[in-house]
Amino acid sequence: MPRKGMRTLFFKSPSPSPSNSPSRSATQPSSPRRSFSDSLMEENIEIAQTLITQWDSDSSSYTNISSLFHDDRQEARLYLKSVKDLQSAMQHFLISQDSNAEKLIIAQNLMQSAMKRLEKEFYQILSANREYLDAETVSSRSSRASALSSVSDLESESEDESRATTESLSAVDQISTIAMSDLKSIADCMISSGYGKECVRIYKIIRKSIVDEGLYLLGVEKLSLSQVQKMDWQVLETKIKNWLSAVKVAVKTLFNGERLLCEHVFAASDSIAESCFNEISKEAAMTLFGFPELVGKCKKLSPEKMFRILDLYQAVSDLWPEMESIFSFESTSAVRSLAVNSLIKLGEAVRTMLMDFESAIQKDSSKTPVPAGGVHPLTRYVMNYISFLADYSEILGDIVVDWPLTISTPLPEAYFGCYDAEESPISIRLAWLVLVLLCKLDGKAKLYKDVALSYLFLANNLQYVVGKVRGSNVKYLLGEYWVEKHESKVKQYAANYERMGWSKVFASLPEDTTAQISSDEAKSYFKRFNAAFEEAYKKQTSWVVPDSKLRDELKVSVAKKLVPVYREFYEKHRVGMRRECGEDSLVRYAPENLDNYLSDLLYGAASGGRVSSFSSCSSSPSHSHGRQGR
Repeated sequence: MPRKGMRTLFFKSPSPSPSNSPSRSATQPSSPRRSFSDSLMEENIEIAQTLITQWDSDSSSYTNISSLFHDDRQEARLYLKSVKDLQSAMQHFLISQDSNAEKLIIAQNLMQSAMKRLEKEFYQILSANREYLDAETVSSRSSRASALSSVSDLESESEDESRATTESLSAVDQISTIAMSDLKSIADCMISSGYGKECVRIYKIIRKSIVDEGLYLLGVEKLSLSQVQKMDWQVLETKIKNWLSAVKVAVKTLFNGERLLCEHVFAASDSIAESCFNEISKEAAMTLFGFPELVGKCKKLSPEKMFRILDLYQAVSDLWPEMESIFSFESTSAVRSLAVNSLIKLGEAVRTMLMDFESAIQKDSSKTPVPAGGVHPLTRYVMNYISFLADYSEILGDIVVDWPLTISTPLPEAYFGCYDAEESPISIRLAWLVLVLLCKLDGKAKLYKDVALSYLFLANNLQYVVGKVRGSNVKYLLGEYWVEKHESKVKQYAANYERMGWSKVFASLPEDTTAQISSDEAKSYFKRFNAAFEEAYKKQTSWVVPDSKLRDELKVSVAKKLVPVYREFYEKHRVGMRRECGEDSLVRYAPENLDNYLSDLLYGAASGGRVSSFSSCSSSPSHSHGRQGR
């Protein structure tokens, strides 16, 4: 037996014959070490020949359909060891002899037969374990450094130890672990034997089909610029949404898993691992990251499409660290370049849309005043847009960092100093957009014939702007000081509304309501008050203040100024006035009821006839006038 022969070589060294003479030794130089080496190498060939011939696909129909690694893993270990020993014999002994020697020819034939068998085993393992060598299973490994031990690395491990190692894993992990180990063992053996090309060829064909299929199943397809530009936005938006769902899985699972597998299987050669990963993944990766670049090149992107473009930019930007690591090879630099170029094109598209958005605000030409002085549709649109932009402030900051704001029209110099946030490029850009809106609103306020209503319009719209800023991330970009400054401006507009809208009512009463005046003068004052109050009431029941807090503040402010003054005049001069009810009554309003009338104001529902049809006389000061149905 082979092992017995080895023991014979160790313990039965040939003894020199007495007939051996010095002259004979000189003519036949043969040391015991040389004989031992010759015998050991020959024994390696014999052992290899037994195993290799047994699993020769051409010599047995059974071995042609069976798998060495599936049927008997212990024998698979011996097979790999025998091939390694055969290679060692060829390199260290036989190749140093006559290249035509019979032993070398036998060894070469055995090696070719073994490589053919291992090539078949490699193909079978890759094909049979497609579902277990999926990207998700492979990429779940904690890191590339945690590569699994191969069969050849476990030669010193007993079957029990090996079983204990795999039993701690799940069923799927056990299968994938064994498959990865076997692939690595075969690849190590074939590469060290000079047959790496055959191994790599099979690996590239099978694994590339898996990566391409994976990308297809994620819904990613290769498109041209003309195809993208011809798409309706709804179709393109659907593809963008799908791409956003796919890209994270593709990078972190599909490509990451494939690189892990390449580096594990071809751990014996970094260059082979790189070559395999490049040829397997590069085309799919170029398809994946070519899509955002194509979208960025589109010429039909209106400002409303901004946020999908920002989503694409953010996805590529967020995945850049993983991409840079996964595609770090020089051979995959084109993938990294494409990702960077995608960011450049998307950034250019965003800057163009920001300019178009600003231009759209400035070009708004609507000449119809908003009914009742309410919030203008332009204000709602712009502020909602800006509040969404603020959610992308970090990404937008990257995009506009080297894009300084150029102003073609003169601006209030103090404007940009009215916020205390860090003067980042995006803060300045958003502050400018808000200013463009406010300037546009100043022009639209002039469309109102009633000055009080124009101020109410400005107060309403600026209040909406401030509310949007305070209730969104815009607050962090413009700062608290900006908010306070513009809240103060709202109060100024409100004060102007009050002054212009109620000045005639205030002027209808004497400056000194406690002064002694004649009955005729008192009648005159009551008449003027009635007329002024009715006029203001009729107007302002049709005006609107959508913000409840601002609306209450306005009415409370008017009431505090008007009711006490009217009460003093009323209490002093109602005595002696004619006690009669109806439209011609001189004392139509009891002080207690003015608050009720004022409460009707600024809801935007016209109710101007209510004063004349529902008045109160001095004889019934407790008469109630509530906001029915409000």
